[in-house]
Amino acid sequence: MRTISENKSFGGVQGVYAHESDTCGCEMTFGLFLPEEAEEHPVPMLWYLSGLTCTHENAMVKAGAQQWAAEYGVAVVFPDTSPRGKGVADDEAFDLGQGAGFYVNATQDPWAKHYKMWDYISEELPRIVTANFEVDDERQSITGHSMGGHGALTLAMRLQGRFRSVSAFAPIASPTTSDWGRKQFAAYLGPDESTWADHDASLRMRAVGFDGPVLIDQGAKDQFLHLLKPEVLAEAMMARRQPGQMRMQPGYDHSYYFVSTFMADHVAFHAENLYAR
Repeated sequence: MRTISENKSFGGVQGVYAHESDTCGCEMTFGLFLPEEAEEHPVPMLWYLSGLTCTHENAMVKAGAQQWAAEYGVAVVFPDTSPRGKGVADDEAFDLGQGAGFYVNATQDPWAKHYKMWDYISEELPRIVTANFEVDDERQSITGHSMGGHGALTLAMRLQGRFRSVSAFAPIASPTTSDWGRKQFAAYLGPDESTWADHDASLRMRAVGFDGPVLIDQGAKDQFLHLLKPEVLAEAMMARRQPGQMRMQPGYDHSYYFVSTFMADHVAFHAENLYAR
């Protein structure tokens, strides 16, 4: 692992680091905010998964998480959204290839060689972070925006017991019925739609739910509502009697202005659960 940068932020340190990934077969970059409490003892972790076209940097710079993470003494991990570099498959479309890994393990060519984002987020990167920084892997929560909200929800529901809470900002809620999902799943996972269900938050919610609290925020003026399909997730949460909240926020769109507005609520929500006995 190598350090790209470290900057003082709200009493803690916002770092950017790179490492050779055995899982993805390329160099991967991630951001990590550590509050000042990490100088004394391990701190709980909040994972933030970003959306389409993003790198580790978008949320790190725009979401405003550091201020609130510092207040509650929580580390925030900002992974990248896909493998990158020379020799890594890509596509001209913004919603496939580099910047659009969809947090799945690709099984189809040309994607299968590098696009192992499920294993990277669930296994390899947690090992690297916990081995090198003062973080507590027994206290983890997860959140994300758009494609990252999809990833956060599916990871939380498939890795029961890993995360104490899960939240999402405008998640892609029903990818098996949306062009933001069907296109990518067909490319990465192949035409057998039975392999797609584990990566659909609404189907997972209806089938198993989450063993903790859930918080979803969705902008009512989101320009991508027809692709996100929040109503499908809301119905699944009701059918499952899932503990949590799904809030429609009047006037807000899909941008980081929306995310940063409600970031304080999400960090406080996770901190309450991360520090609960």
